[in-house]
Amino acid sequence: MYPKDYSEFPGKNEAFFPDFLLKEWMVAVVFLVGFMTLVMAEEPPLGEIADPTNTSFLPVPDWYFLFLYQLLKYKWASGPFVVIGTVILPGIAFTALMLAPWLDRSKERRPLRRPVTTGIMILSLISVAALTWAAEVEHETQMESNPGEKPQNTKVMAQDDEGYSIYQQNACIRCHGDQLQGVNGPSLLGVGNRLSHEKITEIIDDGRGAMPAGMFQGNEQQKKVLVDWLMKQKQK
Repeated sequence: MYPKDYSEFPGKNEAFFPDFLLKEWMVAVVFLVGFMTLVMAEEPPLGEIADPTNTSFLPVPDWYFLFLYQLLKYKWASGPFVVIGTVILPGIAFTALMLAPWLDRSKERRPLRRPVTTGIMILSLISVAALTWAAEVEHETQMESNPGEKPQNTKVMAQDDEGYSIYQQNACIRCHGDQLQGVNGPSLLGVGNRLSHEKITEIIDDGRGAMPAGMFQGNEQQKKVLVDWLMKQKQK
């Protein structure tokens, strides 16, 4: 059985060329002009000059990957569960996107009449926007902090200690600085006054804020030495 000819639907059809194609071109031109206006009106933000000797630099992905970057900071999507944040959730999202035409085959054009497709789209947009916003807020907070400020009467233990060696080997130094002053992460100066032994261990294991879980690569004995060393970083 052949589909009906368009001529049987008066007033509900139009010629592809030039009517429909002209409308598409007009919309494309308006979007392109608006986009180029924004590009020329706003200078792109540039970071610091690349410095290969700066071991404290913590790279951040481009904005369109920030939502995945933020996702990996949560305990249920990082560390031993990292496969959830890297494979399972993105896989479900992309699979749903590919199957959307088959999940909802309604001929309705009104969003409220297509709950499956509309629901997937709204959920996706909200999730991506919220995760991107959270990652950007954390990044801006770190950039606006003053990592070079050293609290008064703060004692920094000698760098030849075993604890400092473990601190350095596990890349803690990249975020917290060689003097615990904080670079891309919070300052650890005086951390022994603020946190207990158990709390520091918990943060190392589970992460907190921009620090993901599973960053520490040493054994339990090395972790204990590191925590004991951090506990000695106290203000007089």
